[in-house]
Amino acid sequence: MARRGKKPKGRAVSGWVILDKPKGMGSTEAVSKIKWLFFAQKAGHAGTLDPLASGMLPIALGDATKTVPFVMDGAKVYRFTVQWGAETTTDDTEGPVTRSSDIRPTRQAILDLIEDYTGEIEQTPPQFSAIKIDGNRAYDLAREGETVEIASRIVTVHSLELVEFAENHAVFEAECGKGTYVRAIARDMGRDIGCFAHVTDLRRLAVGSFDEEDMVTLADLEAAGDEGREELSPEDVEAGAKPRVVEFSGLDEYVLDAALALSDLYEVPLTDEQAGRVLSGNPVLLRGRDAPAFCEEAYATGNGRLIALGAVEEGSFKPKRVFGGRGN
Repeated sequence: MARRGKKPKGRAVSGWVILDKPKGMGSTEAVSKIKWLFFAQKAGHAGTLDPLASGMLPIALGDATKTVPFVMDGAKVYRFTVQWGAETTTDDTEGPVTRSSDIRPTRQAILDLIEDYTGEIEQTPPQFSAIKIDGNRAYDLAREGETVEIASRIVTVHSLELVEFAENHAVFEAECGKGTYVRAIARDMGRDIGCFAHVTDLRRLAVGSFDEEDMVTLADLEAAGDEGREELSPEDVEAGAKPRVVEFSGLDEYVLDAALALSDLYEVPLTDEQAGRVLSGNPVLLRGRDAPAFCEEAYATGNGRLIALGAVEEGSFKPKRVFGGRGN
C-alpha cells in the first residue's frame, strides 16, 4: 500500500516578494522571515545579497520558485561606495586592512579607468565569496584562515558610472551580468590606480525585470501582517495563547505574479480550454500568423496568470513545468 505524502505546511501562495533587505540581515534569514510572514509552503531567493549590503532581494513563494533561475540569470544594478587608501581581506569593511596608501585618485584618473571595467572583463572573485572550492564555500575556508586559489573568470559589466566624487571616496553605479562582484571591481581599481580600495556601502537596485518600484520594506510587510492578526483577550494571553494571522489580503497585495520573472521569454496566451489541457500536461496547437513554429523556452498564461513553462515545437506549446499554486 502506497504511503501518503506529507501534506505541505502553510498556504499555497505563489509569486514574488521583492524585499528591500536591510543591512545586517543575511539572505537566508530574510527568506525565512518572509516565508513565516506569508505562511508560505516554500520560498527561495534569486541571488545572495551580503549581510552588509542592502537593497533588492527577490524572494519567490510557492510555485514561483520554479522561475528563480530566470531571475538569477538577469542583469543586476548596484550602487556602491569605494573608499580609497586601504585594501581589506574581505574587500569591504568587515575584514582588517592588509595594504594602505596615501595616494588618492583624481576624478579624471577614475574616468579614464572606467572604460577598462566595462564590457567583458576578467575578474577574480573575492576570497570571502560564495564560490565553491572542492565543495566548500570560499568564505568558509577564508574564515578558517585558509588562503584559497580562486580562478579568474570572464564576467560582463554592461555599464559603470561615476555618480559622486570626493577626495577619499567615490560612488559608482554598475549594471552587471551574472557572477560579477563589485567588491572585486573596487579592489582591482584601487590596485590599478596604486592607492588600494574597498567597498564601504553596497545597495542592489535591480535584478532582472524587477526594479526599485517593486521593492517593499520588511517594516511595511510586518505592518500589513499585523493588521490581519486576531486580537487576544488578557485571559488568552495569560493562558499562553499566541496571535495568528487570520487574514492575508493585506500581505498578498505585495505578491507579484510569477510571470514577471519571465519577461525575456516568449509568452503564449491560452484560452480557458487550452489552459485546462496544459494544466493536465498536454500540448496545445498554436494558431495565428505570429505564432512561432519553434521556441526553445516559452511560458503560457491564462487570463493573465502564469500556467506553465515549456517550449514551442512544431507549432505546439508543450508544457514542461506546470503551475498549480494559488496566484497562478
